Amino acid sequence: MPSHMAVLPIKPAPFFADKNRAFWYLQSAGWAGAMVLRAVSGIANGQQADFLLVVLVATITGYSASLVLAVIYRNLINRKPLVTWGVTGIVLIIMALICALIDAWVLTIYRQGSNTTLTGFALGTMYLNLTLLGAWSALYYAINYFLQVEEQADQLSRLENQATSAQLAMLRYQLNPHFLFNTLNSISTLVLLKQTEPANAMLSRLSSFLRYTLANEPTGRVTVAQEVETLKLYLDIEKMRFEDRLRAYFEIDDAAKEGLLPSLLLQPLVENAIKYAVTPQESGADINVIAQLIGPTLRITVSDTGPGLQNTDGANMVTQAGPVHSSDASTGVGLANIRDRLSQAYGEDHIFEARSSPEGGFSVIIEIPFEKREQRQLK
Repeated sequence: MPSHMAVLPIKPAPFFADKNRAFWYLQSAGWAGAMVLRAVSGIANGQQADFLLVVLVATITGYSASLVLAVIYRNLINRKPLVTWGVTGIVLIIMALICALIDAWVLTIYRQGSNTTLTGFALGTMYLNLTLLGAWSALYYAINYFLQVEEQADQLSRLENQATSAQLAMLRYQLNPHFLFNTLNSISTLVLLKQTEPANAMLSRLSSFLRYTLANEPTGRVTVAQEVETLKLYLDIEKMRFEDRLRAYFEIDDAAKEGLLPSLLLQPLVENAIKYAVTPQESGADINVIAQLIGPTLRITVSDTGPGLQNTDGANMVTQAGPVHSSDASTGVGLANIRDRLSQAYGEDHIFEARSSPEGGFSVIIEIPFEKREQRQLK
């Protein structure tokens, strides 16, 4: 036998998901409970079985009165407090009086020959009707105010999610336009030199890279393996410009390949490495991309053998959803872009560290929670 059973992803519908249905459920259950309570109380006080007919009529009267109140309250609930509570009090007393008169009339028929007049019965039942309808009114307003607060909170949450999605989309599409300009310029140069084969190859790779950036949702996440394949597409384009000056190496642990991260998170890091390590050096530079699984954490390191940040004297920069650091200015918008995307995606549950040494070289270390696609889908 299997050691465990599969859990079906069934989520119970909230009780108030259908407000109209919830109202009728509560309405019926509440008045049924009141009827049972009055019937038991009457029998316990020595009433005959035919007294249940009186209780039934009283319950139907109260049930009908509460439906009238529901219509009135629905139009009062969003008015000014003075209007809402003032009119509610008046209407409540009137409806309780009507119910008391109907109950009194039924009691005069039930207790024929009794010395108690219609007015006496009405005064005797007024307190009970006012209590029941008052409690019903309090519950009606309390539940509806609660639902309004919940709805406003859900709306605020949706607006915040939309704002977050819009910000993530903006950050994801903040790719350096110089890359596209330089690539198209290189293709144009190759065409002018009638080197159609390398021009076609570069155009094909550019097309694949741009197709990937447009196919994936800005707020979506991809596996490390997919992100690496995209980086290779990007680097294949840049290698046609820099040739042997650009040397890229990948060390991706098998266990880390299925980990999820925001789409195109690493591209700005590699782009910075090319801009600040490969371009200024005649011999070019090495770019290393390493992905490791360390316990429940996915660690990704992007490093280069360039000159590093010469104005930071070997300082390290560690942020965890932290503020913008001045050292970001040395590497353009790339680091700030990634830090913002990590903050949006993971809140404080991430580490972003940039290191530069006086001997040269620059590296960025990112640590995020390790998460597979199936795990994310179950959330």
